[in-house]
Order: sequence, then structure tokens, then C-alpha cells
Amino acid sequence: MMAPTQALYVLLATLSIGGSGRWDYITCDAKNDLLYVPRTTHVMVISPADGKLVADIDGLGETHGVALVPELNRGFVSDSAGDGSVTIFDLKSHAVLGRIAAADDADAIVYDPASLHVLVGCGDAKKVLAIDAGVDPAKGQAAAALDVGGKPEFIACDGNGTAWINVADKNEVMEFDTRQMKQIARWPTAPGTKPTSMAIDPAHHRLFVGCRGKLLVVFDTETGKIVQTLPIGKGVDATALDDGKVLVSCNDATLWIFTEGPDGQLTLLQTLTTVPGAKTLAVNPLTHTVYLPTADFTPPPADTPNAKPQPVEGTFKILVAAPTKDDAAK
Repeated sequence: MMAPTQALYVLLATLSIGGSGRWDYITCDAKNDLLYVPRTTHVMVISPADGKLVADIDGLGETHGVALVPELNRGFVSDSAGDGSVTIFDLKSHAVLGRIAAADDADAIVYDPASLHVLVGCGDAKKVLAIDAGVDPAKGQAAAALDVGGKPEFIACDGNGTAWINVADKNEVMEFDTRQMKQIARWPTAPGTKPTSMAIDPAHHRLFVGCRGKLLVVFDTETGKIVQTLPIGKGVDATALDDGKVLVSCNDATLWIFTEGPDGQLTLLQTLTTVPGAKTLAVNPLTHTVYLPTADFTPPPADTPNAKPQPVEGTFKILVAAPTKDDAAK
């Protein structure tokens, strides 16, 4: 048997979306084959089959992420404008149902089915909030708040009532109980610095933390110990687990693809060249298709220290990547 010589993942297409606004996390609704793309003041609902706009949820402030609760036909959008809020919308009509007050810098948002909580990381407030998925969208409020002790980034849930959240400015990961909203433990990410992205494999008790210090740090969730560190690219912003592979997207035009062995150990399979700015991703677990949003950028002014490239209006696009059909050993 021989391993294939060609790259296991390839870029298949580029969806030219256009429109206005910056973007952050995107979310894939695999069952309905839709992408939810926050664009500052609105959320675009896109068909990845052709890149067409299905719906546009507008009237928002500074959107970051979308969490889906299909059993209640609800979606939740984190919004950092003002004091922070979460907008609730109907998954079928995409009509806004109401807004719940959050806290400063409402950013990462995920749904935890074990606790029936929508969890919201609020960076400037240094908290993670729990909102009941069935909350009254007109008069409800967050059910609980947990102090993170630093600036939270992404959240991963094991589906059994435990979650982990990056504390970026403390170089730590916090483990917490999603039902009681209480801290369980804190784990240092050193030698990894500025932990930003996260994914979990509950079956192998592995937590994968992407750090801006160009490392992927792998924890054993049973012991809290680091079992592996692997080099990655610059500007990581998303990590995902799919079909025995760990995918890590970075701002420097790289998508790092690792395979997970039966013992939970990772091996680098491929570094796929994408385009600059493609630092977040979403994966369809049914088709194993990877979606990476980005745009064209203007170079930063040479006379402005620490200036960042700015996206060109109307050039927003989504790269589409997937494994080749013969990605298994032959």
C-alpha cells in the first residue's frame, strides 16, 4: 500500500460574495447546507453551493459569531456594540425574535446541548455568560455569568456538561461546568502564548488550542497536562476537528491539517496554501468541506507603525477546500 503523492486537501472554488462589513467567525449549518457570515451590522445567510445570498439579518451593531439551536429553531448572534448583546432569530424565516443584554465585547458564542446554554465569551467584561436556549427573546436575560479572570477567546464543549475557554492575556485555558457555571480548573498554555482558537475531541480526551505564538498546544482533558506542541503559522484564529483531522487556519495564508492517531497524537499531514486573511474557518461535517472567509486587502501605510491591511470594499469571498476523493492510502 502506498500513500498518495498529491495533496489531500485542495482549493476547489472561490465564492465571490461582496457586500459590506468586516467578518469574524462563520458557522456552517450542515443539515440545511447554509453558511452564517457575520458582517459587522448584519449576518449574511449564504448557500455555499453557489454563493448566493439566502437571507440577510440586519439592524445589528458589531457582530462576531452565530450559534445554532436547531431543536428550538433558533439562532443566536453575538454583538459587541455598546454594552454587548445577543440577537435571537428564527432559523426558518431568519426574522429577529429579540435581543438579550450580554456584557462588554460579546464575541465568541457556542451552544452547549448538555446544559441547554448558549455560552458567550465577553472579552472586555472578562466573563463568559450562559443564556438559556429557550429564553424569552423579548424580556429574558442571561441565566448566569462566570468571571474568567482575563480576556476570553474561543470556547469548546465536550457535550457532557464541561467546557473550556481560552484566556488569551493570561496564557491559560479555563475548564468550567456548563450547568452550574463554575470554574473547575485552569491550565497554563506555555510554551504557547495568546491562546486564541480551540477544538475538542471528547472521545480521545484531547483539547487543541491554537496560540498566536505559532504553536498548536494539545492537552489531555483528563489530566490537564500538555501532551504535544506543534508549529503552525502566524495569526491563527480558528481550529476545527473533522473526520479524524485537526484543521488550523492562519492569517498568513496557511491551513494546517493534522491527522489524529488512535492514541490522540497528531501528525502533520499537509500545509495547504490559501490566501492572506483566511484566518477563520467553518467545516461541514457531512461533506468535510472547509470554508475560509477573506477578501482583498490594501497594504498598510508605510509611515503608520503597527497599521493593519484593510479589506477592500466589495471583495469579500469564501474559499472552498475539501479532501481529494482518493485521500486514503492505496
